[in-house]
Amino acid sequence: MRESREIRVESRLSISWFKLAHQFWISYPPPTAAGSSTSAKEKEKEKEKILEEERKVHSKEQRQLEYDIAIKEHHRSQREQWEIRQLDNDLLQQRHSEREREREQKELAEQRMLVEQTGTQAVSSTAAASSNIAASSFDQDDYKLQMLCRAPIASLDCMEEFSAGSALSALADRGGPGDSAITKEQLLLSGLTHSAPAGAVPLQLAKQTSVTPGLRYRNLGKSGLRVSNIGLGTWPTFSPNLTEEQAEQIIVLAVESGINVFDLSEAHSGTRAEVELGRILSRKGWKRTSYIVTTKIYWSTRSEEKGLSRKHIIESVKASLLRLQLSYIDVVIVHKADPMCPMEEVVRAMHYVICQGWAMYWGTARWSPVEIMEAYTNCRQFNCVTPIVEQTEYHMFCREKTELYMPELYNKIGVGLMAWSPISMGFTQSRDDGSGSGGGGSVQLFSRASFKNKYSSFSWTEDETAANKECPSYGWMKDRLQPDESRRQAEKIRELNTLAEKLGCSLQQLAVAWCLKNESVQCLLLGASSVDQLYDSIQSLQLIPKLNTNMVAEIERILENKPSRPPMVSTLALR
Repeated sequence: MRESREIRVESRLSISWFKLAHQFWISYPPPTAAGSSTSAKEKEKEKEKILEEERKVHSKEQRQLEYDIAIKEHHRSQREQWEIRQLDNDLLQQRHSEREREREQKELAEQRMLVEQTGTQAVSSTAAASSNIAASSFDQDDYKLQMLCRAPIASLDCMEEFSAGSALSALADRGGPGDSAITKEQLLLSGLTHSAPAGAVPLQLAKQTSVTPGLRYRNLGKSGLRVSNIGLGTWPTFSPNLTEEQAEQIIVLAVESGINVFDLSEAHSGTRAEVELGRILSRKGWKRTSYIVTTKIYWSTRSEEKGLSRKHIIESVKASLLRLQLSYIDVVIVHKADPMCPMEEVVRAMHYVICQGWAMYWGTARWSPVEIMEAYTNCRQFNCVTPIVEQTEYHMFCREKTELYMPELYNKIGVGLMAWSPISMGFTQSRDDGSGSGGGGSVQLFSRASFKNKYSSFSWTEDETAANKECPSYGWMKDRLQPDESRRQAEKIRELNTLAEKLGCSLQQLAVAWCLKNESVQCLLLGASSVDQLYDSIQSLQLIPKLNTNMVAEIERILENKPSRPPMVSTLALR
């Protein structure tokens, strides 16, 4: 029994150990050949992926290299083509210049032959006719300066050939000692009259294209618009006292002298100036690029058409275009700031007018430096077109704004300067100043109807007329009304008149030349009520070189009104 029990126990133990070994064998099977083959395939796949990526990178680099080579080749071919075209253009220009020189030489030879064929009889008849015209039109004793040549339209883009001028010079120089009356000026006058006798020199030979001596073209402000250093202010030209034919003669003389600026206003003679100038420009058919038209808005004889509202600005510009018969106005001038209209509305309206193509530029007139800076700041803030010019009064008795503040505005914000009233609105018009308390000029100035109309009837508010009397710009007028100041002003004018006689010119010419001597004045507006008056003013250009340092110092000694800034006072010193 005991042995059988031991046998049973051993058999049970062996069976349990067998089951344990079987379970271990099932749970942890030995490695086989199939598992090793799977890991090898995975390694091969990884190698293939790496090789594929390397092939892609290599192909990409190869394509980039080919692209760079193609770009370099394309640039090289383009550079070669450009060099070939440049050589061709240079060759064409050289041939064109040679043909032009040949043509000019041929024309000059033909003109010389034509002048030689006219003969002594043609020269004598032309001289007789021109001398009669010159004697009736101009008094040679009153013009001690060199006579000017009257050139046709003299602008930067419509200059003609200069051969006609040389032909005229040769014709004038042919006269011997007995023909001293035959001068170049007389030949020019005979050509301008369109009434030369038979056998005389043709009119095309009398066309002189050289610019008036002393006339210069300058950029207006820091813009690209080039203007002549003198312009024509049309306020007296289109006054009711002159006919349209007389005004046309003045306009023609201005254009032929090289002046390309015509200043207008919607209030000049009740819009008559714009209407008549438009008709004159239409009849003459001058190139639109050869002249510059400026017009001013704000003033009006009707109360509902005043101010600088957006409505009035746009309507005024469109009405001026209709009256002038033009497609655009070169410069629209805002005449005086409107205290009852926001500055933002003004600059936005001017920007709209320019964007519509109705105007090229805009500027201001009779604005204070603070108002100009305010307009400039608003333009920068709202991305609008900035003003390029300020029209201000400038003469020997009104100097502060022009000489102290305008140069600073030009350097800071690029606003140029157009000056008007160089002879003090007729203040220096009279050469004969009496010894009375008022002087000859004072009665003329303050009794002129045009002066009264300009400074009394055109007012925006009821208080404006009184405010103008307190304006520093017109302090010299108030002083002129005082007896003591009147005598001092008359004495200054007499001394200036004596100085002008020493220079061989008139007092008006000295005043104009003195204004042009200031480099800040880019364009000086001259008024003229007759051809003789405009011609006399144009002659002032020849006087500018004579105003040297000593002469300017002498004028300053006589005037005794050179402006200067007040001294800077520290706020600490005031405490």
